[in-house]
Amino acid sequence: MSIIKALTQGAVKASKILDESIKNQVLRAMAKALREQKQTILVANEKDLTLAKQNALSGSMIDRLTLNDERIESMAAGLEVIAELADPVGAERVVSERPNGLQIRKMRVPLGVVCMIFEARPNVTADAGALCFKSGNAVILRGGKEALISSLAIAKVLQGVLIKFDLPPELITVVPDPSRDLMFELMQQRDSIDVIIPRGGEGLINFVTDNSKVPVIQHYKGVCHLYIDKEADLNVAMNLLINGKTQRTGVCNAIEALLVDKSIAAEFLPNVAEKLKEKQVKINACNAASQYFSNATVLTVDDFGQEYLDLEIAIRIVDGVDEAMAHIDRFGSHHTEVICSKNELTSRRFQRSVDASVVMVNASSRFSDGSELGLGAEIGIATTKLHAYGPMGLESLTTEKYLVMGDGQIRA
Repeated sequence: MSIIKALTQGAVKASKILDESIKNQVLRAMAKALREQKQTILVANEKDLTLAKQNALSGSMIDRLTLNDERIESMAAGLEVIAELADPVGAERVVSERPNGLQIRKMRVPLGVVCMIFEARPNVTADAGALCFKSGNAVILRGGKEALISSLAIAKVLQGVLIKFDLPPELITVVPDPSRDLMFELMQQRDSIDVIIPRGGEGLINFVTDNSKVPVIQHYKGVCHLYIDKEADLNVAMNLLINGKTQRTGVCNAIEALLVDKSIAAEFLPNVAEKLKEKQVKINACNAASQYFSNATVLTVDDFGQEYLDLEIAIRIVDGVDEAMAHIDRFGSHHTEVICSKNELTSRRFQRSVDASVVMVNASSRFSDGSELGLGAEIGIATTKLHAYGPMGLESLTTEKYLVMGDGQIRA
């Protein structure tokens, strides 16, 4: 039997609905174990980082890969937050009562076996493991070779807790071999895996979508825009820009493009040039905007839509909210879009019209995150619409089945 067949069959057998109180005890114990075994995880992560530097990975990839005291504490705290969240499994809602007396309800149930395919993000091991466990799913985690040593170390900690509670360790499994052949075999297991969630670069997403026989929920790239309306508070606008672009660059909710209404460009863009120069941000701009920046790369309209994941940004001057929305419609990735405006009608129109999983008014794009939106953590940010859209928390890892109650009705 191949390693993939063994892993998937083990996950199917392990997947079962547990009592909520037991799940919460296990999650708190996992958080404690992550803190207690922090040094072991950091040693493993240092091995991954050494290999990453030898292989000349980009700065953004190394940032995603890096673990430290703060990030491990964040992982542990995230598990504790998940333990406090209401368990969606078993929740029921009334649908209707039919004229013949049949009572129709729906109940939330786990998806079953979830497969996560991801790149240099070892924290996904803890986040996805905890979310899938709380929502009653087994999870198979196939990380990239860049994060393999770290992911295996984190999974070993979580599995150790499962074993202490007499639970099967196959509830949270990391594929120990990152070869593409095994990943391809994993994607063919439609009889044992219920959904695959790829999380990473554009190439990975396209490969999984094109080759998987298992249903895929895409977590596509984050080409996030900030539009500065003619009625914006420019101090607020600057704060949103600097935070969204520079607070952390190698993440999918960072701002990649700035759109500025032409009526305020002359007032706003010189200050933008000064602030972004201080932050050493590389500027790519349309011809009209480029005059406000030294050494800007001039972009044609067709050159927009890049996900830089670095200290780099695209800037365009637009003629009002309609042109801003048309730009986003063409170049956005359905991830996160932001408008800065004091006009409530314009803001609400932007929110209703822009097709993105998260649309914000006067708030940093960096809040487009499961933990920041009250989900505890996220398994990713879905940019397709079946069956989730936006940050995927506990409820997104369940589906609903119908419950029909009768007293002997038969169909004529």
